[in-house]
Amino acid sequence: MSWPARSIAETLALLTAPGAPFEMAEVEAGGRRVRRYVRMPRDLRAVFDASRQFADRDLLVFNEERLSFEAHWRAATAFGRALGERFGVGKGDRVAIAMRNYPEWSICAWGALAAGAVVVPLNAWESSATLALLARDCGAKAVVVDRERLAQLADAGFDDAGLVVVRAPAPPGTVGLEALIGAPGGYAALPDVPLPDPGIEPDDLATIFYTSGTTGRPKGAAGTHRNILTNYVNTSFRAMRAAVRRGDAVPAGPSTAPRRLLLPMPFFHVTGFHSTLMPALANGTTIHLMYKWDVSEALATIERERINGLNLVPALAWQLSDALAGGGYDTGSVDLAGYGGAAAAPELAQRMRDAFPNAYPGQGYGATETSSLVAANSHEDMMARPGSVGTVVPCCDVRVVDSDGRDVPPGAAGELWVSGPNIVTGYWNLPEQTRESFGDGWYRTGDVVRIDAEGFVFVLDRIKDMLIRGGENIYCVEIEDCLAGHPDVVEAAVFGVPDRVLGELVGAAVRLRDGATADVAALAAHVRARLVAHKVPVAIDVHDAPLPRNAAGKLLKREMRARWLEREGQA
Repeated sequence: MSWPARSIAETLALLTAPGAPFEMAEVEAGGRRVRRYVRMPRDLRAVFDASRQFADRDLLVFNEERLSFEAHWRAATAFGRALGERFGVGKGDRVAIAMRNYPEWSICAWGALAAGAVVVPLNAWESSATLALLARDCGAKAVVVDRERLAQLADAGFDDAGLVVVRAPAPPGTVGLEALIGAPGGYAALPDVPLPDPGIEPDDLATIFYTSGTTGRPKGAAGTHRNILTNYVNTSFRAMRAAVRRGDAVPAGPSTAPRRLLLPMPFFHVTGFHSTLMPALANGTTIHLMYKWDVSEALATIERERINGLNLVPALAWQLSDALAGGGYDTGSVDLAGYGGAAAAPELAQRMRDAFPNAYPGQGYGATETSSLVAANSHEDMMARPGSVGTVVPCCDVRVVDSDGRDVPPGAAGELWVSGPNIVTGYWNLPEQTRESFGDGWYRTGDVVRIDAEGFVFVLDRIKDMLIRGGENIYCVEIEDCLAGHPDVVEAAVFGVPDRVLGELVGAAVRLRDGATADVAALAAHVRARLVAHKVPVAIDVHDAPLPRNAAGKLLKREMRARWLEREGQA
């Protein structure tokens, strides 16, 4: 049978039909009418308790440590009980977590959620002052920290909440996690006593994820149980869409067969928690964690543990594909090589297909404010449209609008607005910013997109990053993709450099591969041969180290622009 056997419209109709995995019904949620998935758990506590069905199967693997689903449930339950007894945490109270991706991160998060508390994952890469600011902003009753974050909060003079210390001695005035729930070796023998039912409702607050924006103070996106569980259902959409497009029967639902996933991304990002840890707990997937990213270690883990899936940002995907260019590792177990969180050049899809011969690439698009996924692409559709982030998930409605909020003609570029049950309630303690970003039930993404006739979304740029050269809008992603297509370029970022007459010209920062021979003139010529003249960078800054990114993997263009301005004496 030739591909595709079914159109996008026919595929969507089959996947959302009565009895299908993505069947929907209207419901009132947070004062809005939205489409909810009929076959979706009611709350995160239900997912947590159901995870015991996987018993001795590994949930988390960290170095030589292995934590089973049952041991995880018992340890998290013990921690949830300790939160109430030691810190007075009840339903709706906030519990912040600031640490690396240790297994204890998941234990503490799920223990708090099961007790009805609100989990606040703090960016472990933040400065001491910002960590303390955010812990105070959310009003946390307890803050769980590792050694590094303990030192940072001490430097900031933070003593507003009870500190629970992980993998480090607990100073006076704090308590070690082991003192509350025992040592890891004893987790499986902890009491089999469920937590009391806190009476969770689907629209109760579950998490506050502070946005890792590239400018300004982080804003706390306040997400509900419904938001997160909607995203859980969405995580299975792209694979099911691919199967049905191929002509397969509609799957009954997500598979719970054993799978092994490599995750170098942080849990404090929605991709790490909403789209990886939460589905893993629901589906019985084993997650292999890394203390820090190392390409050789990642490849060794893939080979040794027979990893099936990868969840990466594009920069890490490029590194893996480069390392595998010469062979040397058995990666045949990998069947899906996923990436997201930042713009990806179209060439990356084929690079990952070449690097992992038994895998198809997959890409997701979303935001903290959308509880992760809005659109997804993978398998044959990804290879056919490598520049697209895919089609919109079934529960979401989207608009593409101009600067006045009016819908643009089909296929035209404009800002993407999204509505659905995955959209968070707003920003914690920021009513004005909430009104600006979530007016009339639509979340304004700030992303410039176009949507083709079949519904595939192409992200062109961020509105705030878009260059305006003499009144002409220039989409940075197009130029970045062009530069990334040069064989000597590892990664590229495009930003505006000031010009007295035209306002802005195109500037770029690039990192070249080891042993590269291309110079600045050759890179400019590469772009000139493919794009119109006004899109050719007039300034290219070559970096020896990886380009700076935030915790979500997004390029810090402001830093790169500042470096160029300083070098040119314009700072």
